[in-house]
Amino acid sequence: MSMPQITRLPLLRQFRSIHHQYLLLPPTAPLTVPKRALIQSGYRRPGQPSENKPPWQKINFDFKKGLDGIKKHFTLLKNEFFNRWVGPEGKPILEHMLEQNRVVWEFRGPESLEDWTVSSDKEIGGQSKVYLKLGRNNTCFLYGTLNSTPPRDGETRYSGYCTMRSKQPLVAFNRKKHHDWTSFNTLHLRVRGDGRPWMINISTETYFSHQKDDIYNYFLYTRGGPYWQDVKIPFSKFFLTHRGRIQDDQHPLWLDKVNTIGFTLGDKTDGPFQLEIDFIGVCKDYAHTEEFAYEAYKRNPEV
Repeated sequence: MSMPQITRLPLLRQFRSIHHQYLLLPPTAPLTVPKRALIQSGYRRPGQPSENKPPWQKINFDFKKGLDGIKKHFTLLKNEFFNRWVGPEGKPILEHMLEQNRVVWEFRGPESLEDWTVSSDKEIGGQSKVYLKLGRNNTCFLYGTLNSTPPRDGETRYSGYCTMRSKQPLVAFNRKKHHDWTSFNTLHLRVRGDGRPWMINISTETYFSHQKDDIYNYFLYTRGGPYWQDVKIPFSKFFLTHRGRIQDDQHPLWLDKVNTIGFTLGDKTDGPFQLEIDFIGVCKDYAHTEEFAYEAYKRNPEV
């Protein structure tokens, strides 16, 4: 085939002609889209088959449930609209400005436990057990058994944790509601434990999706015995972690958009445990003037 004839052919025909006559290469296979990475999808226990059910099969189509939901959300919307004319969170503005102590969670009935959820390593095949109930003194009673034996799935190497975490507060139409603790600088707890060390986890609102596992942590050391202990932990002591790993880029806790608070036990000591909580609150400690207890990471250090 001469060059003038090649120039008169369409571009696709020219490519096919050169491909078969001169390059002598096999035809290319169609492009395939790579599958979604496991880290981008939801967690699936190792060794378990993936669930291929369509999302609509998991929805409960209940007409009565829909009516109750509409009534609930419009009531929340009404309270949200009228409370803003009174002040923040329905309090007068003067009372909000002079407030020095606030009880955020107080356990005085079975309905107070509905704002909390518990989990353990049983979700990944572990053997730890955790339970939550109302104590005899109208307190939150968290108890169970810790077991650090890893599951026999060939992949999981470490196990043994139990966690209690508050639920994300929501307003009308399931919009997120954040705790604003900018007027306070200290976390105040009244607890009674068995001598085990716990980890306090505070989760805040993030701006990017890859920050959804960022949590601020600090330690709670219980004394054990029959006596209650008042624990005051400044917010400046909390350090940033991502999936349990301490980050180099540390910064103070964002108190304007706090989502949840939790308590985790993972001291690798197998056996029963218990933790009793009377209330969880925040306060303003004027004697504490520290802004941040850790060295901040400088991207462009001064010479």
